[in-house]
Amino acid sequence: MAHLLVIDDDPAICQSLLGLLQSLGHSVRCSHTLREGLNEAHAFPFDVVFLDIKMPDGNGLAFLPEFRQAPAAPEVIIMTGFGDPDGAELAIKNGAWDYILKPPSVNAITLPVQRALQFRDEKQKAQEHQLILRCDGIIGSSSVMQACFELLGKAALSDANVLISGETGTGKELFARAVHQNSSRASHNFVVVDCAAIPANLVESMLFGYKRGAFTGADKDFDGLILRADGGTLFLDEVGELPLTLQKAFLRVLQDRRFRPLGGKQEVASNFRLVAASNRDLGQMVQKGDFREDLLFRLRTLTIHLPPLRERKGDIGELARNFLARSCERYGLEPKGITPEFLEALNIYDWPGNVRELGHTLEEAVISSRQEPTLFNTHLPEHIRIHLARSKLSTNQGRPESSPRPDSETTFKSYREARLEDLKEFEFQYLQKLMDHTGGNVKEACRLSQLSKTRLYDLLKKYRLLR
Repeated sequence: MAHLLVIDDDPAICQSLLGLLQSLGHSVRCSHTLREGLNEAHAFPFDVVFLDIKMPDGNGLAFLPEFRQAPAAPEVIIMTGFGDPDGAELAIKNGAWDYILKPPSVNAITLPVQRALQFRDEKQKAQEHQLILRCDGIIGSSSVMQACFELLGKAALSDANVLISGETGTGKELFARAVHQNSSRASHNFVVVDCAAIPANLVESMLFGYKRGAFTGADKDFDGLILRADGGTLFLDEVGELPLTLQKAFLRVLQDRRFRPLGGKQEVASNFRLVAASNRDLGQMVQKGDFREDLLFRLRTLTIHLPPLRERKGDIGELARNFLARSCERYGLEPKGITPEFLEALNIYDWPGNVRELGHTLEEAVISSRQEPTLFNTHLPEHIRIHLARSKLSTNQGRPESSPRPDSETTFKSYREARLEDLKEFEFQYLQKLMDHTGGNVKEACRLSQLSKTRLYDLLKKYRLLR
């Protein structure tokens, strides 16, 4: 028996689906508003959510990611009375399982439910045998990062080409290294090619290598980066900067894993695995004629999109504490504390430079504080403090000083949301201190925490604290 939730403001639709789904042997609840449905999804482990688009308190598509991020991560089937291709595309991009028109037929309901439940069952069984990933330097337990780790696991179990997209500073090279470290090629070379840093006239010779005398200054043979990656992984960073003239030649290398060094007479083989990364929209570059479409198809056999930091702010506290500890150690300082206001400022700022900018900011704050044991807002860089001040003025603009701050969903979290956030923070902090105290000894950790071995392992996996 599965647990299903129907969210629709039409009582007739709710009753119809309630009867049909219960006749299939499932437990079913109904909600008539998005807010009520969200509360239900956070309070109960539903497997599938039926979500209407036009609701009295908002658009269901806008809330789809929130339902997907509920503790049980239910599959979401979008329902609508209007055939909207753009809406269907947006639903799929936001993780919807299916998109169906109302009034739905019996088959239109039963088949998606059966397939969604089959998928969840197989996924759960696969996770029981999931490998423990090495993710050196990658931090984050938010739902969007968990989705990235899941894709990383799939990449590690295959030898397919991987394309990693994301803004500058989101950690694309860290993920590329993790793909290599968790693959069967981990014992071989991980070769980095920064396509944006190599002059266009040198890219070909750097990639393919050359023979002595191939051009002026070629006084000895040079193997080239593709050959150095033989048996290992070739990482093309900022692949969007690869010159068009070279893209066709590289496409052939991808197809045959063979190439001819400059000035060479014989082709050379290289059994490499390709991981590429870009902070540019390669699809748009294809439309503009700046990137080959056939090469893009080859690159993105598997795609991992890394979210910007502003979309994973639940990870900022964990990231900040990690950067703080590393900076203190680097400069030979005692561990420092941070004030709640300091952490609040980090959460308000938008981080255009993403995780990389956050790391530099914490290092600058440590340097600014010198021997002081606690970080305050005054230790933050000036531009962040200016942003914080302007944000506060903007929030309070037009509000009488004596009037109470209005309750709103955008300025004050619900009790349930706040409790869940505090619980996650407590669990992470407790587990981290527990494993530090026991030196990673699971048996001793179970004794002290009075948790079962299975429960402890589940929690350590959840917060990526397995050693």
